[in-house]
Amino acid sequence: MEHTPMPEPMRRAVNQMVYEAVERCQEVMSYAASDVARDWKRMTLYRSTDAADTMNSVAMLIAAYCQQNGVDPETLNGFLQLSQQQSRADGPQEDDRAHLAGLLGQTAPADASELGTVRMLYGRGQREAEGAQQPEDSPEVLFTMACLHGLRAKLCDDLGSLDRFPPEVAAMARRVADALEVPEPATA
Repeated sequence: MEHTPMPEPMRRAVNQMVYEAVERCQEVMSYAASDVARDWKRMTLYRSTDAADTMNSVAMLIAAYCQQNGVDPETLNGFLQLSQQQSRADGPQEDDRAHLAGLLGQTAPADASELGTVRMLYGRGQREAEGAQQPEDSPEVLFTMACLHGLRAKLCDDLGSLDRFPPEVAAMARRVADALEVPEPATA
């Protein structure tokens, strides 16, 4: 495959779509804050599926470019990781229910001992539930939350919205917002 840069109009379209997906992800995190959203079920599903659909559009745009430029179909399918694809139309699957059961401390699904993936996801849910008993201290998670919330607050000129997040996240998000300057449009 040739090593050429992404065409500028395509790069800008990809950047815009990724921004939109990240913004939806920030909203998922915001609605997931327990004291924020009375309607968290609906809104987290809306925003997470919006983000997934937008990132799918990014993948399909890049795939169309690859296809147009002669990338072998089998290679392209490998790049698209089709074996990992899961349709939301099929609804939650047994492994999703097993993960949830582990998270919520419920008993393992009956077939968890037979299906390796189901057993693995149940165990992952149990480990995540144990971790949730401790303060959220993963620096990567806290930093990501702070960056996304701080960016959103700065762009919306709503630093007061940060008050609804845990104190350590709100403090870091304020520092992020303070460090940012609202970008000026580029001049031609």
